[in-house]
Amino acid sequence: DEPDGGSILVGGDPVTGPGLDRGMVFQEYALFPWRTVRGNIRFGLDRPACDCADCEARVRELIDLVGLDGFEDAYPKELSGGMKQRVGIARALAPDPEILLMDEPFGSVDARTRDRLHAELLDIWTQTGQTVVFVTHDIDEAVTLADRVVVMDADPGTVQSTFSIGLERPRERTSREFVDYVAQIRDELGSSADNSV
Repeated sequence: DEPDGGSILVGGDPVTGPGLDRGMVFQEYALFPWRTVRGNIRFGLDRPACDCADCEARVRELIDLVGLDGFEDAYPKELSGGMKQRVGIARALAPDPEILLMDEPFGSVDARTRDRLHAELLDIWTQTGQTVVFVTHDIDEAVTLADRVVVMDADPGTVQSTFSIGLERPRERTSREFVDYVAQIRDELGSSADNSV
């Protein structure tokens, strides 16, 4: 579908379609069932524009980064939900994109796995310095992960409000400051419940 109006800019340049400068992690795992962990990650490099001198070394590096050593030859049906999502993250990171886009990536895993994936994502972010745009409807998740939380209006593409999260990491969800941020965002959402998402 073509947009009705507006534009998306990254670094001042218009975004008109997929590109190697943007990695995408989907809510559903979107893995190829006929490819192994290695093959799914390798897919991120299987593009003509990839100038990676040693693709296998890059795949090995990413397998280590997401903690899937020993599962290189496993197929998606042999992996847990959290492991599948880690494969998706590694595949998105394969071409070393400038921005990692994550669309509710942990929405389909249990709470314990989600907490572990939060910690792993923060470790990856610390190691790579990747810019991450993370979409979530979970306020606690947003405050746990984000430096800045942007509340979008129901009118597509309209920013309702922005919150800078000034907490050190790791963040303690029971701390007064954390709870205060969650309450502020929840209040903002509640004050315009008909319009915000």
